[in-house]
Amino acid sequence: MPATRKKSNLPSKICPVCERPFTWRKKWEKVWDEVRFCSVRCKSNAKKNEP
Repeated sequence: MPATRKKSNLPSKICPVCERPFTWRKKWEKVWDEVRFCSVRCKSNAKKNEP
């Protein structure tokens, strides 16, 4: 059985759009270094606000 992590020990980042912290998710396991936004909504807002 694989070792599990407590939710308080998961890595987190700050979203550059909404400036809120978001934590690691299982679906981001292989691409965590590439994840920049907390949600699709923030990702689309970032694209709208680009010059």
